[in-house]
Order: sequence, then structure tokens, then C-alpha cells
Amino acid sequence: MTLLPVLARALAVLTVVAGLCVPPAGATALTGFVQAVAEAAADTPEIAGFYRDADYAPLWTGERGPERREALFRALAQADLHGLPSRRYDAAGLAEAFRSARGEREVGQLEVRATRVFLAYARDIQSGALDPAEIMPAEIKRSLPRRDPRATLAAFAAAEDPGAFLRDLAPRSVRYGRLMREKARLERLAQTDGWGPPVPLRPLGPGATGSAVVALRDRLIAMGYLGRTATAGYGAELAAAVRAFQVAHGLFPDGVAGEATLREINRSPADRLKSVIVALERERWMNIPGGLGDRHIWVNLPDFHARIVDHGRVTFQTRAVVGERRPDKRTYEFSDEMEYMEVNPDWTVPRSILGRDYLPRFQRNPNAASYLQIIDSRGRVVPRSAINFSAYTARNFPFTVRQAPGGDNALGKVKFMFPNPHAIYLHDTPAKELFSREERDYSSGCIRLNDPFEFAYRLLAPQVEDPRSYFDGIVASGRQTRVGIERHVPVHLVYFTAFPEADGRMHYRRDIYERDARLFDALLAAGVAFPGAGG
Repeated sequence: MTLLPVLARALAVLTVVAGLCVPPAGATALTGFVQAVAEAAADTPEIAGFYRDADYAPLWTGERGPERREALFRALAQADLHGLPSRRYDAAGLAEAFRSARGEREVGQLEVRATRVFLAYARDIQSGALDPAEIMPAEIKRSLPRRDPRATLAAFAAAEDPGAFLRDLAPRSVRYGRLMREKARLERLAQTDGWGPPVPLRPLGPGATGSAVVALRDRLIAMGYLGRTATAGYGAELAAAVRAFQVAHGLFPDGVAGEATLREINRSPADRLKSVIVALERERWMNIPGGLGDRHIWVNLPDFHARIVDHGRVTFQTRAVVGERRPDKRTYEFSDEMEYMEVNPDWTVPRSILGRDYLPRFQRNPNAASYLQIIDSRGRVVPRSAINFSAYTARNFPFTVRQAPGGDNALGKVKFMFPNPHAIYLHDTPAKELFSREERDYSSGCIRLNDPFEFAYRLLAPQVEDPRSYFDGIVASGRQTRVGIERHVPVHLVYFTAFPEADGRMHYRRDIYERDARLFDALLAAGVAFPGAGG
């Protein structure tokens, strides 16, 4: 949806509400009005409390009612621009109700109806139109940053500029603004020929010629990766454009248009638009009061990277391995705080992994995975020969299974702890070969880091004069040591398949857990507008 139709609709709505016969400002004289407001708000304590505290002064139909209604209808007219479910707010129906309302009781009921619409819009644009706990409770453990409705109403009632108040409800992050612009751009493309004809799925590389190379060249020009004056053929210019595209889409930047690269190049603007609409919703979920943290850790699962962010700038990043695509091994989404790191850690096998992976192996062969110790409730190592593994299930297994610290430990030399009920943390690993792969979903749910020592140095730098020597000395000792992080660092495990990067481009990633597909369907069902178009 472009801006001009939105504004035209807003003006039409404003013309309707401008003619409303507004009751006088003093609510105390409006006995029917007060009674109607009290009855209509009775089932919503936040609304009832707000009006009671305000002595039932009207918000939408009093002296400042026209100004506030104008601001509300302007905001609702732009809900589609944010990827919000505009159908949920029924702006046209509300406008018609304002036009036809007569009598104190009817106006009082309308007063509460408008307040409900305002609160729904404020909630959605501040912290998300969907509750992931209702859609994917098994995978998204995020608590939404919902604001107190009563406080929101009071702040709006006190606002000198209602329009500015409503505009400021949206997330103020740079990411959100860039995603909004990308959404508008993709909507325009989705209603045209997009980026032109798709490229035949035939691998192309330097030196190639023919119609497929022409199609590839034209598509990359349309996408903005190649200048229109580029030379013909698959030469250095085209290879550089392919590499730039690959970087922006999480592919190996080899400059060769293989099948995986071509499949991403052939994705339509409408397809990319789905990712952006979902990313806007996810960004609203991250609109935390007080911010993400001046220093925070940002792990974007489909991007397979962990980053340290200081005052909005990425100061360190490393490749990461995340949970497998199997439903029982996927890494959850949630936020917490990193409190300490454990150097030379042991590994206590989580009960979920024990029941799924190790107990069945022990039942087949009691000596399997001999690097693991079986520990009883008193902390003693129990010989495998003394245990009848077949007598137990994961639920009643009375032992702890542990791997001692050492070079082959599954957690490597360090793990980074943000204690949570999901037993997920960041850690080192001896399996370094996995970091060279393009898609890195191989863990049982925790996040493995390619450069864990450098990650530790950066986290310790604010509290230790020489973090490298300090940390390396603990590693060399071989002793299991807990190192506290004096100022806890917020950790955000997120899932963005569309996001802007510092290079100025939008980046896209594959939907490895198919979470975006499910969220997009839920947004459509909630009433989000989407222009279906090819390209």
C-alpha cells in the first residue's frame, strides 16, 4: 500500500468525524454518558479504572475530542504501512459510529469503543500484534514488553500533541525504520514486474555466456547489485555482483552462481516482503522499555552469528552453530542476562538429551560413550557394570551423566552462562570443522562459538586490565573456574530472516526452522494486508 491512498483514506475518515455532534466537556452533567461509560468498561479493569480516576471526563468526545480523534484516525490509516492488522481496528466502522452517534448513552458507549481501538493499536505497534506464546509456545519463549494500558491511557490524555504521542509508540530502532522503507519498496516492486524474469537453474560461472548469463546480469542490475553499464558476459564485474549478493544472503561468496545462489536470486519481491513483514513484528517484540542494553549480545539464529553490540555498534562477531532443524533440537528464542563464564567446564548431560540420545545407547551397550561418567546422588562415580540401564527411563534414571573437563569436552574450554530454564548457553566446542559450513544448524540447542576465547576477552575487558592474560592463565591451569561478569550483559536469542546491515544493504536468510512461515500465516489471519504478486 502506497502513502497517497493511505493519506486519502485518512482525510476521508477525518471529514466524517469532524461533523460529530460533540457533547459538552463537563462529564459530571452527562449522567447517561457516565453510566454508559461505566457499563461499557466494566469488564475491562484498566479502562474502568482510567475513567474512574478521570471522573469520567471524555477522552474522545470532550473538548479535545476532535484533536484526539483526528490523531487516532491518522494513525489507524497508516497501520498497513507498519504491517499491522488494520482490519482489527475497523477504522471505517468506528468513523461511521462517530458520524451517527446520538444521545448521551450512545456517545458514552462509543467513547469506550474508541478507547478499546486506541489500546489495541497502541499495544500492537509498541510490542507486537501477535503473542508467540499462542502460536509457537514450544519454540519461542519470549515475554512481550507489554505496557500498562491504564498508564498508556493516562499518558495519552495528558499529551499536548496526540499525533506525536501516537507516532512515538512505534519502535525507534534504526532496524525498524529501515525495515519500514524496505517494505514500501518491495510493495511497489510486487505490483510491477519485480526484478524481471527468473534465471534458469543452471550453474553459471566466470567465462560463461549465453541467454542465462544475460538473464542473471539483468536480474542483478534490477536488484541494484550491478551497474547498468556493466560489460556483457560473466566477467569480473558480474562475479563481484554475485559475491555481493551472496554476502547479503548468507551464501558462500565465491562469485559462482550455483543452484543455491540462483534459487535465492529468483526469489520474488513478494516473497522477500513476507520476511520483512514478519521482521517488523519481531522488531516490535524487541521494543523493550529501556532498550536492549548499552552492551548486549545478539544471536540471530538463521544468520548463524553471535555479536557483541556496544551502544548500537557491533564491536565483535563470530560464527555460531545453532540447534538442528529437528523440532526437539531447535534453539529457542528468548532474552536473559549473561552472569558468568565457566572456564574448563565439565558437561552435565541435560535430561532431555540423556533420554533422547544417551540412555538408549547405554541400554544397547553399557560401555557406550565411555568418556562420560555416571554419578550417583552422593557425587560418586558408579561403574557401568553396576547399573541395569534397561530398568530405567529418562524420567526415573537416578544418576547424573557427566563429562569431566578436558580438551575433548563437548563444551570445549569455556561456556558462557545466562541461567535459564531451557538449559541453553553459549560455549566452545572441539568440533571446529562445522564452522566452515554455510548453514550451521548442528547442535542439540545450545550455541557453539567459533572464537570463544576472543569472545571472553571482550566480555572481560571492562573489568580486567589484561583480559587475554587473565583468561588464558585460567585455561592453562586446567582447573574448573567460575568467572563472574560484574555487570551482567543482556543476551537476545532472536530469529530475523530480514535485517539491515552496516553495509547499507538489506540482508536476507533462509527460514531454517520455518518459524517465519508460520508467523506470516498468523499475521494474515489477524488481518495484515498483503499484495499477492509475482516477480
